[in-house]
Amino acid sequence: MHRFKDLEIWKRSRLFCSEIYSTTSNFPDSEKFGLTNQLRRSSVSIPSNIAEGSCYEIETQLLIAFDLKFISFEELNLLSKELEEIVK
Repeated sequence: MHRFKDLEIWKRSRLFCSEIYSTTSNFPDSEKFGLTNQLRRSSVSIPSNIAEGSCYEIETQLLIAFDLKFISFEELNLLSKELEEIVK
């Protein structure tokens, strides 16, 4: 486990990202490429920037995708293992 995963602010910002996705899912379709998109991207940036470094940012974003049920646990593990090999 990497140090950033122990940070309470990283954990909270990851949960906040899920809350933003949930909230914006109720926004009108006309905002899909406006405010919805901007809020979602900004919320993903918070834990990603805390993680720092492109590989750890990707790991954070994969975890958020898992939180949002966009990818399965198996996909998360497979991608995380490959990312770990790339980091080495």
